[in-house]
Amino acid sequence: MSNVQSQTLPATLELRRWLALPVLLAGTFMVILDFFIVNVAIPSLQRELNADAATIEWIVACYGLTYAAGLIIGGRLGDLYGRRRIFALGLAVFTFASAACGWAPDAALLIVARAAQGAGAALLAPQVLAIIGVTYTGADRGRAFAIYGVVLGLASACGQVVGGLLIRADLLGLGWRGCFLVNIPIGVAALLLAPSLVPESRAPIGRRLDGSGVVLITLAITALLLPLIEGRRQGWPTWTWLSLAAAVALFGGFVYQQRRHQQRRHAAPLIDPAMFRVPRFRIGLLAVLALFGGVASFFLVLALYLQQGRGLDALAAGLMFTTLAGAFSAASLVAGRIARRLGRPPLVIGALGMAAGLLGLRVTVGWIGTGGSPLLLLPALLLDGAGMGLVMAPLVANALAGLPARDAGAAAGVLAAVQQFANALGVALIGLVFFGVLAQAPPAAAYATAFGASLDWLVGLALVLAVLARIMVRRRA
Repeated sequence: MSNVQSQTLPATLELRRWLALPVLLAGTFMVILDFFIVNVAIPSLQRELNADAATIEWIVACYGLTYAAGLIIGGRLGDLYGRRRIFALGLAVFTFASAACGWAPDAALLIVARAAQGAGAALLAPQVLAIIGVTYTGADRGRAFAIYGVVLGLASACGQVVGGLLIRADLLGLGWRGCFLVNIPIGVAALLLAPSLVPESRAPIGRRLDGSGVVLITLAITALLLPLIEGRRQGWPTWTWLSLAAAVALFGGFVYQQRRHQQRRHAAPLIDPAMFRVPRFRIGLLAVLALFGGVASFFLVLALYLQQGRGLDALAAGLMFTTLAGAFSAASLVAGRIARRLGRPPLVIGALGMAAGLLGLRVTVGWIGTGGSPLLLLPALLLDGAGMGLVMAPLVANALAGLPARDAGAAAGVLAAVQQFANALGVALIGLVFFGVLAQAPPAAAYATAFGASLDWLVGLALVLAVLARIMVRRRA
């Protein structure tokens, strides 16, 4: 082979390696967007399908439930049968289910389609983190995770404004259905490109999926998340507490079963207990719990304050979220430079920035209540968004660093499952604070008072995140 050919081949492989990233992140964007975009569609969806409040709750909740319950399984399936293959399967299921959501003639079929969306998301999401982890190395891995963080933040923060624009545009008279059908061209394009651009990888471990582990972990996660998702809305009835108690027993049984399964020849447990002996991974999971528990609940109470407290419509409130997303994206893109200048991840700076932004928002809301211009909130939102951008991608990268490649999919599944648990737990606990204060505060100041009380807890959570980030940085050093 000539010298020119030998130089061209690595350049072609390098280009293909980077072209794989947009394909992977297209899946991530759709999965996260569909968590938030449906909230904007609820009023028109409820009118057209004549759905009651309980049905609407299930349309929202079943997606997150099937997604969270399948993440660990999806991660291990990628390790066993090929991460690109399972990514493509999940993408196909998600795209087909999105079409079914968009054309659903009634609420019952929409609930089934939303559950199928969640199952497809559970298959594809862990593969994205795992493929990034095994495909990129060194500084390239940091850049790839930074871009992943930007997409994650944009999808989270822009869900409302994208949904509001689609419903207001009412393309082809589709109304709320456009919020689901928009996934189809993105999903089809990613499916066509994945075989030629996304590299295949798998782990040299046992060839059979642990069926007993699948059943136990699915039941355990469902028993844990279902009461967290539905408990506050239903006033925490007896079944929620029984379900939480059952979850503890099921998780205990799962841990015991995994240890027994690991001792068998050619066995592939869903979760290798050895990964939890890596201190940085353990601390990383706690930090993920603090970060996403705070972010998910903050988005909830901020939306309630802006829309119900200040009377902004979905699109105007979404634009406020877009400001936060812009700061997030900008900070994510420079996080790598900051890390190189400091010689360590900017996790602590970002967490303290989040705490400062939330504290600034607390002071501002205490000053203006539900009056004054909403533009006064922007400086604190910008600071909070920038802090998130400095934390999110480096935190994911650091939590997964140091784990063996054979467990990349399983570890990514565990990380994503903890993220979903954090979302549900944060919304449940901060929701209790918000609605508890809302019921007792004077009507004129109710939403501002409830939002301020929630921010008090969120500032504390951001400071906990800063402490955990500091421990992670010291562990790495």
